[in-house]
Amino acid sequence: MRPAGLYWKSTTADFERKTQFFKVRCNKKSSGVKASLADERTAHTCLRRRRRAVERGIGLARIRLAVSNLTVSDLQGNRDRTKARVLVTGADGFVGRHLVPYLVALGYRVVAASRAATTFNHPSVTAVSLSDLSRLFDWQPLLDQCDAVVHLAGIAHKYAGDDFYDRVNHRATSALALALSRGVTKHLVFISSIAAQSGSYADHDLTEDDFPTPNNAYGRSKFAAEQAIRAAGISFTILRPVVIYGEGEKGNFATVHWLSRLPIPLPFGTLSARRSVLSIQNFNSAVATALSNPRAQRETFIVSDPAPVTVADLIARHRASYGRPPWLMPVPRNVIKLALQASGQGAIWERIGQPLVAPPAKLMSIGWEPS
Repeated sequence: MRPAGLYWKSTTADFERKTQFFKVRCNKKSSGVKASLADERTAHTCLRRRRRAVERGIGLARIRLAVSNLTVSDLQGNRDRTKARVLVTGADGFVGRHLVPYLVALGYRVVAASRAATTFNHPSVTAVSLSDLSRLFDWQPLLDQCDAVVHLAGIAHKYAGDDFYDRVNHRATSALALALSRGVTKHLVFISSIAAQSGSYADHDLTEDDFPTPNNAYGRSKFAAEQAIRAAGISFTILRPVVIYGEGEKGNFATVHWLSRLPIPLPFGTLSARRSVLSIQNFNSAVATALSNPRAQRETFIVSDPAPVTVADLIARHRASYGRPPWLMPVPRNVIKLALQASGQGAIWERIGQPLVAPPAKLMSIGWEPS
């Protein structure tokens, strides 16, 4: 097994060699005058040309969006990924459909594994079948096709018992970690959840140092998977994202945005509890950091947008995007709480009326720059 340190050292050397080539190209465009990437005008010119080249070759709207989110620092500070092959499990889900084109835009080759047939229509994406995670199977044929793994696949928004959650989210991940431990070093980025660390709300700002207290089957299965990964002795990064929003979102965000589109007043004007949320763009860049930054090795990170929001904020912003006023009525919090509890929806109150702030300070400390 190749030591992880040698893997990162060789990757760094290759990146620096190719970055020097990029600098030379930029310098030639500045009339022979020696320039550095600190020359913003030259760097941005080269960046615009790379964006146009990527868009011509890709032709996907989502990849155009991903490339438009790149910055000069993406080209300056990240390691070279031109030939790296990344296995993305769960590529057909909400998150996977955004992450795959984002990684392609950064120069990775992606092996997109999913249960359903998924077409990304790009030469750098190879679609492969993913077995049923609730049953034991051999991970090795998939691992033979990649240099790193982003494990997204699992179940979340389903009514299932503890055993099913455990088989899909925990045991399948444990089998993946064990398979990785038997071969050459390949970095695993495991997408866990803030639910592995906390229940639906918390009376203090969460940090990675807090003792995990998952309170449902989903959270317990994710935390068990984390423990299995740490015990496997492999190269890994664990990400604990909060609720993610973006095109195709599911769960609570989808419900809030559906309510926001209704042409009626909503009784949420007094909901002032702050909640951490995460844009899909920031999630994607966090995964890229976990893949390329050696300081992310064998670490666990909370992933969220830096600024928490309230439900009232979310509704007001979403309605503003349609050119509508907030139209929020100041119904007392206790009235909302009692109404939800009386209708058997107390869990919803915990998610909209109680705080859950989870700052990404640790991830930002190693260089992650959320938008």
